[in-house]
Amino acid sequence: MTTSLPTPEYSRNMRLIGHSDQGGRPDGVQVMVHRGFAYVGHMVSQGFSVIDVRDARQPKTVNYVAAPPGTWNVHLQAHDDLLLVINARDLFADVRFADEKVYYTRAVGQTTADIQETSWQSGLRIFDISSPAQPREIAFLALDGIGIHRIWYVGGRWAYVSALIAGFSDYILLTIDLADPQRPAVAGRWWLPGMHTAGGETPDWPEGKRYALHHAIISGDTAYGCWRDGGLTLLDVSDRSAPQLISHRNWSPPFGGGTHTALPLPARDLLVVLDEAVLDNQQDGEKLIWLFDIREPANPVSIATFPQPDERDYVAKGAHFGPHNLHENRPGSFVSDTLIFATYQNAGVRAYDISNPYQPKETGALVPAAPARMMDTRPDRPRVIQSCDVFVDAQGIIYSTDYNGGLSIIEYLG
Repeated sequence: MTTSLPTPEYSRNMRLIGHSDQGGRPDGVQVMVHRGFAYVGHMVSQGFSVIDVRDARQPKTVNYVAAPPGTWNVHLQAHDDLLLVINARDLFADVRFADEKVYYTRAVGQTTADIQETSWQSGLRIFDISSPAQPREIAFLALDGIGIHRIWYVGGRWAYVSALIAGFSDYILLTIDLADPQRPAVAGRWWLPGMHTAGGETPDWPEGKRYALHHAIISGDTAYGCWRDGGLTLLDVSDRSAPQLISHRNWSPPFGGGTHTALPLPARDLLVVLDEAVLDNQQDGEKLIWLFDIREPANPVSIATFPQPDERDYVAKGAHFGPHNLHENRPGSFVSDTLIFATYQNAGVRAYDISNPYQPKETGALVPAAPARMMDTRPDRPRVIQSCDVFVDAQGIIYSTDYNGGLSIIEYLG
């Protein structure tokens, strides 16, 4: 029996073919699709869900794995037989962060400095997913501090995480040795100068700016890291125990910061860099997706920006308008160095052709319907779609999460 799909607010060269409320937990952050199953980390429901999407038109929620008390599992990574899941303090359940400006405009370590209890689990959970619908926990790497925000793992020995550990102002880069996945260990770390408070460093950035690693994507021996208001770094990680800086670029100010994702396209010596919109009604300024020429890694140069959605006034629509994340060309997924997919929060999911790197063009879009109900418990959040993550499988099917609106499954027609 086919259930009716929510009617998208807008579509061009894309169509909605499936939708899931994720077993009654429609709040989603990161999504991984692996061997026909979608793994979705929750923002409010705290654990993660497993959805059978082998028939993309009839997704079925088959499992939910709870997080430890006070802990969220917003981000996760799947490859081969392993699923890596972040464990961190559930910050959005903390009254200190009820106003989202607090989270985005000051160091998390500063806001949480007076917390005495440790009523959450901080670190990295590792699951065996050789039976995809039945994740089985095989290891836990405990860390002191708030915990991990995001991971990059595409198989092999090394994983890379952003973590707020004791002694630092905010999230830094840790390299994780998974030579034995049942005994993970921290191998190396790197941070922007000024972040190591326990080492006597003091911030030299402006008040109201937040320097924190969102995450890094690794290609070869280079880590492309995004540091929110701290900009972009290229790091040499050939020695995983001692990453070294290649170059650092920051365009905030004059632009609004929030640098979130850096996607390398090594065959073309290009890097797509996305700045996340983090406040309602564009209070943090216009955010952009940039294209960099990285032929000379010591001197990355911005050569273009992607066009903005303009078919309606999205700023006036409410909530966040602007980029959030990119499809990250993971091994086993859809991989292209000319077709780029991004989420644009209240403007949904967007596709871009960058065949001409100096003139990126939008080639498709879909804005899902408003959420049926609100899961976000923070006060006064508008009931507006906030397309969060995007994953495109090897067949070109698009999967996109929302903080409240469930999992949208989309066919690209461009």
